[in-house]
Amino acid sequence: MNEPLTPLDELLGLLDLEQIEENIFRGTTSHPTLVPRVFGGQVAAQALVAAGRTVPGDRPAHSLHSYFLRPGDPAVPIVYTVDRIRDGRSFTTRRVVAVQHGQPIFHLSASFQAHEEGLEHQEPMPAAPDPLSLPTAAEMLPAYTDLLGGPEVVQRILDTRDAVDLRYVDAPPFASVGEVREPKSQVWFRTNGKLDDDWLLHVCLATYVSDMTLLDSVLFAHGRGGWAVGDVVGASLDHAMWFHRPFRADEWLLYDQESPTAQGGRGLARGRIFTADGRLAVSVIQEGVVRVPRG
Repeated sequence: MNEPLTPLDELLGLLDLEQIEENIFRGTTSHPTLVPRVFGGQVAAQALVAAGRTVPGDRPAHSLHSYFLRPGDPAVPIVYTVDRIRDGRSFTTRRVVAVQHGQPIFHLSASFQAHEEGLEHQEPMPAAPDPLSLPTAAEMLPAYTDLLGGPEVVQRILDTRDAVDLRYVDAPPFASVGEVREPKSQVWFRTNGKLDDDWLLHVCLATYVSDMTLLDSVLFAHGRGGWAVGDVVGASLDHAMWFHRPFRADEWLLYDQESPTAQGGRGLARGRIFTADGRLAVSVIQEGVVRVPRG
């Protein structure tokens, strides 16, 4: 008798794209979300998988730049077409278009680099408590059941993140509605289970998680609770990441996030992902729609 799939198994299956032609891949399922569209982190991670499948294994990704063009339909497979822009001696460049219903919903450009030695420095890791001293989502969320609209909503939130152990250092936006705070936030995260050593898998899982909480810092500056309580409408517009140093997504990573500005119905957020031993592994920048509902 086969063992039931774990949430991490299901997420890994989500990222294991079907190759239907040379340079063409298909994602057959979508992860559940709180809103009727595909989670942006899923599309970005799947697009990076498609790009990485066409690159030699000794060239890990060092950056990606992407735009979200249309909401993804969670009921329909997403097709990813890869354009092999350049294969140089040191760098490899790929462009990926995600398509549904005959229309592009997402564009990604990614660059991969062969290993080389060079100058090195980094910002120091900010202070943060031990992740094991913080409550899990399953321990924290039930306290906000009424605020979030009932146990069904709490369970849906847990279902969207069940493959990842994500722990807030401070209260999330929906727990501090009306409280204007410094536009900064921190979370620790790791996958709920061990992963293979494939570098592409770890980078793509970090890409997936990086879209979960980044715009929270925008909300803190205005005392807004976010999409979970309906006092703002939001969606990712673009997303960029730079992968500086090797890391494992199944080991604790600190995601330090802040928002320098919001204007015109848009908010900008940037993040830094550190390994538990203090190495700056990833830098992230995203702009998103952040609108106050009318009426």
